[in-house]
Amino acid sequence: MATLNILRMMGVEAKEKGDDLVIYGKGGVGLKEPRDILDCENSGTTMRLLAGLLSAQNFYSVLTGDSSLRKRPMGRVIEPLKRMGAQIFARGKGRFPPLSIIGTRLQGIDYSSPIPSAQVKTCLLLAGLYAKGNTSVTEKYRSRDHTERMLKFLGADIEVNDLRVRIKGGTSLSGKKIWVPGDISAAAFFIGGAVILKGSKIKVLNVGLNPTRRGFIDALLQMGADIKILNLRKKCGEEIGDIEVQGRNDLKGTLIEGEMIPRLIDEIPMLAVVASLARGQTLIKDAGELRVKEADRIKAMGVELEKMGAQIKERKDGMAIEGVKELRGAECNSWRDHRIAMALAIASLCARGKTKILDPECIRTSFPDFEETLKEVIT
Repeated sequence: MATLNILRMMGVEAKEKGDDLVIYGKGGVGLKEPRDILDCENSGTTMRLLAGLLSAQNFYSVLTGDSSLRKRPMGRVIEPLKRMGAQIFARGKGRFPPLSIIGTRLQGIDYSSPIPSAQVKTCLLLAGLYAKGNTSVTEKYRSRDHTERMLKFLGADIEVNDLRVRIKGGTSLSGKKIWVPGDISAAAFFIGGAVILKGSKIKVLNVGLNPTRRGFIDALLQMGADIKILNLRKKCGEEIGDIEVQGRNDLKGTLIEGEMIPRLIDEIPMLAVVASLARGQTLIKDAGELRVKEADRIKAMGVELEKMGAQIKERKDGMAIEGVKELRGAECNSWRDHRIAMALAIASLCARGKTKILDPECIRTSFPDFEETLKEVIT
């Protein structure tokens, strides 16, 4: 919604019709200079993606967000955009929002991203659509690739070669009908809950199962979870399927590191809950990115799950979790982070006694119907 509101401020017409959103494209140079500051609210994705798009426009714009977003690092997109010729100014020596952008003509670059990030990659690909020549992004591990798939589906001249993505500037896109699958990051809370509650059985329909996003499922399978993928198919360039889960109480700890991290980075709070009730140790490494999300998710999950009786040792880039037989109810803080709040809500289902979660309103950031859906599932 934050993204849509901003696009409307730049002259894009969009109509909501039931479950459909109809967007009338303006073409490559059809956006208008906004009359006001553009509010990304709590969405880091919105800010980083639009920074790439706006850097190539022929007007001035300012991107800001809520107090949480204004603390999140933007240097990771500002630095490569400046190498393309972008004129961006930011607070904190060019690191933090608000971002002040003077649109200009960009030049394609070959960029090696130090941290695998779909947000950084997408930012540069959107900028590359307008840049002179080719723009390429190479990553150490492959991050989620929804952007590459959608740009190709819409007609962009884009090529994926293992860990390198290249896009040719100046090509136009054509509007098409896009079917958006269910978000596995949202489904993960219910899948994880069913995995650790013995006797549970749940089927989640029409979930996106893009290989760059299904790391959470793969991690649970490593731990011995009873999960089946059904009705797997492809639509609009994306893998989609149904996920059937049955609960069991003999999960085992595992090692999560390296190339798996970009594939499940948003699901690690829920994975920490599952690991807390698995046999043995689960070690999560290479996940330092979690410290610069809406909250420091490594610290937050360690502090809150320890209140519930979990045994967690915080690491600089992750955590070591020793499984316990049960959790206990406690008063927990959401840290005003939607994924922390939802993970703790699922943990409370498995805990003995009452759990109270403070400041749960943040859940509405990404899953407004979470509470209602949870009530339906557990009744």
